[in-house]
Amino acid sequence: MNPVANTDPMTMPSAAGSTGPGLRNVSTGPGLRANAGATGSGLRPDGRVAQAPRQQYLDLKANVHRKLLNRLNLEALAQSDRARAESEIRTLLGELLAEEGTPLSLGEREGLFVELLDDVFGLGPLEPLLRDPSISDILVNTHKYVFVERGGVLERVATTFQDDRHLMRVIDRIVSAVGRRVDDSSPMVDARLPDGSRVNAIIPPLAVDGPLLSVRRFPAERLKADDLVTLRALTRPMLEFLAHSVRARLNCLISGGTGAGKTTLLNVLSGFISERERIVTIEDAAELQLNQEHVARLETRPPNVEGKGAIRQRQLVINALRMRPDRIVVGEVRGEEALDMLQAMNTGHDGSLTTVHANAPRDALTRIETMIAMGTTNLPERAMRQQISSAIQLVVQQTRLSDGSRKVTSISEITGMEGDVITMQEIFVFEKMGVTQDGKVIGRFRATGVRPKCCERLKMSGIHLPADMFEGVTEVR
Repeated sequence: MNPVANTDPMTMPSAAGSTGPGLRNVSTGPGLRANAGATGSGLRPDGRVAQAPRQQYLDLKANVHRKLLNRLNLEALAQSDRARAESEIRTLLGELLAEEGTPLSLGEREGLFVELLDDVFGLGPLEPLLRDPSISDILVNTHKYVFVERGGVLERVATTFQDDRHLMRVIDRIVSAVGRRVDDSSPMVDARLPDGSRVNAIIPPLAVDGPLLSVRRFPAERLKADDLVTLRALTRPMLEFLAHSVRARLNCLISGGTGAGKTTLLNVLSGFISERERIVTIEDAAELQLNQEHVARLETRPPNVEGKGAIRQRQLVINALRMRPDRIVVGEVRGEEALDMLQAMNTGHDGSLTTVHANAPRDALTRIETMIAMGTTNLPERAMRQQISSAIQLVVQQTRLSDGSRKVTSISEITGMEGDVITMQEIFVFEKMGVTQDGKVIGRFRATGVRPKCCERLKMSGIHLPADMFEGVTEVR
């Protein structure tokens, strides 16, 4: 393939000195090492992003990158055979560097080549961060600032984008890959990466200072049930109780704040569903990864350019009832679909799972009430609460603590109604006892001593729980 003159406006350099989608101000990709005073800014051996290279290298990279964009059609290359494209880019890069006359070390030359490949085949400046398994969140605050979360702690990294147009090109590439769009008429979008990572983007005029991008990453190998015990997210008795509850088809609501680990816990609990059951999942942006073979995945659709054609979660929940599901798993209830979900739980679809944003089990029920009220129905307050109390058996509270650790801080059972009030009882609880000098949370898991009413239902399913599972034995953490 010969170099093709670039006529794609999305890959042309801007008149104001922008150098196109491949250039970063302070990051030069993985594989660079300090050489003759230059410091590469790819991933260091410890997985962290190194410091910015010298300005001379940045200026050279800008010139080379701009000339490369003028000589190649990167969009055409991205559609071609990768090996052939790599060979062509490497050849042309050597010619351009010879024209510049500025000596580069082998590490710097290779780093520049890797960056160009990241822009052609990947997400540009994000690629080194996406290759770092220790990063759980990538937060881009306009083109100038990029933060990551490692081990529950936020830190700023050296990576930047060339300008807001560069960042917008990366956002467009992400959302277009899943059939979505982001523009002035639709300035907010949820999407996902091929590895299942969750993406949210919001652009001007809603984002005042420039485009904002948030990437919630998931481990390449999803956490398993035993991993949660090893990580002290819950105790073995708590896990066994939840596993038996899922097998016995109790409806479970997972509650927690942003980044608390609700989706991870939902994935783990779904693993206890029998392979012989048909599962229908409903999500705004599909990210659940169930291991069962018989899974039907549904995803909402945003409106088109004319503002029409949107498919909301409520419509998918209603449609799912016509798909002969044994279980319905809703990634997160956040609106009027809550009522349809409750009705499904009450009409023969036991064992359903869903999540909700709330800071406490009681708050989760209040949130569900509010969502029902968002619909067009005029259900009385007592009727709404009766729907909730009869549909949901367990509320599992997942919490992200101040040290970044994530724990199941409460497992509560809904026992019914007393007057107009939904009654609940806590079965397991995590009690925070203090913080160490280095900021680690000290606490203990405790069984409250209350034997849940659902034990009778579990017994009918052939599950007999040991009596000491609910005794007040504590486990210090």
